[in-house]
Amino acid sequence: MAPRKTERIMNLTICLLMARRFVDKAYIREVIEGYHGLGDAAFERAFERDKDDLRRMGIPIETGSNDPLFPDETGYRIRRADFELPPIDFTPVEAAVLGLASRVWESATQADQAVSAMAKLRAAGVDPDPGRVDGLTAAVGAREPAFEALWQATVDRQPVRFDYRGQPRQVEPWTMTYRRGAWYLLGFDRDRRDERVFKVARAAAEVEPIGRPGSYDVPEIDTGTLLAKLEPAQPDSVAVVAIRGDRAPTLRRRGVAVEEADGLPPGFTSYQVAYASGGDLVGEVCSYGPDVVVVEPPDLREAVVRQLTVIAGGGHGVQ
Repeated sequence: MAPRKTERIMNLTICLLMARRFVDKAYIREVIEGYHGLGDAAFERAFERDKDDLRRMGIPIETGSNDPLFPDETGYRIRRADFELPPIDFTPVEAAVLGLASRVWESATQADQAVSAMAKLRAAGVDPDPGRVDGLTAAVGAREPAFEALWQATVDRQPVRFDYRGQPRQVEPWTMTYRRGAWYLLGFDRDRRDERVFKVARAAAEVEPIGRPGSYDVPEIDTGTLLAKLEPAQPDSVAVVAIRGDRAPTLRRRGVAVEEADGLPPGFTSYQVAYASGGDLVGEVCSYGPDVVVVEPPDLREAVVRQLTVIAGGGHGVQ
């Protein structure tokens, strides 16, 4: 949510919460700075959106009239009894866990929200002391330039457009998840017409809304299945490759030295390397040029020869 809109909604909440009587729109438009300068139609749209936002946040807005003789003169207020939390009672362990959760966020944006939540709990008489479990404190960063905009779009269920690896994408955000030190956005890619997982760090900072908030429904998501696409393929085959001297260090570290294959040029050592049949061992071997030779299996060796032939035919001959 943009800072100016956030401030306007906060001021509206305070205005309606402090009012002893119903407040009419004319007065709201006059006292809330965020509505100043708006034309009639623009004010109506902004006011309706702000009321919807408050209701989505669980803040009940009551409508009514202060004059029983003129019930059509609608006003608005937030009843304190509906707004305030009931008495809260947490065990010491629960309070400590809440305090620990408040310290998870490292990013300034989310840290501010955590501090606000802790202040509300303390005001309700709860002391969420995380000191008792400091040793368990996790840390979740959110420093990616596009994080805040994508997070808000996810909360609002608002379609967005952004560049991803240099390509424009139109996405309906479903949820965001943190995995192995990185944030991922799960959603529906309108261009590919399919569900997709996006690494937030690879998204450009400029995120443009392209639809109304709440304009689509989030389906039941099998997060585990979607995130499984991020896992590297598991080795299911074994190859024997010959490597010249100390070349191809990454491949050598993954391999196990085996008995020398017949017919190899001098200076080559044979290694047994596990690989995933659907992976990219062909491309990896080709990248080493004449320093790596596939001994077996035959289909892998033939795939490498075909790839090298294509490279050589395109003017990228192997020395």
